[in-house]
Amino acid sequence: MRKTVISIVSGVILSSGTALAGGHAHWGYVGHEGPVHWGSLDPAYEMCSKGKNQSPIDLKGFIEADLAPIKYVDSGKWIEVVNNGHAIQVNCKDGSSIIIDGKKFFLKQFHFHTPSENLINGKSFPVEAHFVHADKDGNLAVIALMFEYGDKNPVIEKLWEKMPEKAGEKNSVEPAYKPYDLLPSDRDYYRFNGSLTTPPCSEGVRWFVIKKPVTISKDQVKKFAHIMHHPNNRPVQPVNARPILK
Repeated sequence: MRKTVISIVSGVILSSGTALAGGHAHWGYVGHEGPVHWGSLDPAYEMCSKGKNQSPIDLKGFIEADLAPIKYVDSGKWIEVVNNGHAIQVNCKDGSSIIIDGKKFFLKQFHFHTPSENLINGKSFPVEAHFVHADKDGNLAVIALMFEYGDKNPVIEKLWEKMPEKAGEKNSVEPAYKPYDLLPSDRDYYRFNGSLTTPPCSEGVRWFVIKKPVTISKDQVKKFAHIMHHPNNRPVQPVNARPILK
């Protein structure tokens, strides 16, 4: 398995939801820079087309498994809300983490896609959040959370108040909530091995998809979609021989 390479500046993983530094080719979600072309835009992105364990996927054909609960430690804080041109990302101060497989993964940031990238039994959701974690060795773990239409989400409302309208802008945000306050109280999950859903599409990422969605209002989704100007989701990728555990 190819080793995941990540770029970190001020504790924030740049290759998960933001453009890569160092002169790599620009990528996007539409036209000649869209997902179908990522693998040919830059040699550094070859896994986007050659990888066999790519994300996102349509989660179905589950295998029953005794999945241990993920332990959450939520003592971190929001720092800023960033429009990086590819997603709306919330950078976090150190303190929040998860423990899984006997390893501690530290929350670096979480960001949003509309519509959802992963599907569950073929179902798409209006928004999906990815909580991106890294352990001390640079291994990545992503907690994915689905949003469904319903009541206005108070955490999202607070974040959207600070959502920058233009790419490259960021706003500081008061930590009215803790990062994992977005998650439901029932945190049962599906699990599979995958990749980053943005270039360089590095594999070896642990994926945990929360089974229970949380609500978001149509107006909140509309505001996010208006800022992004177009969908910012990578289409589902072949599952191949990967087991999807539940």
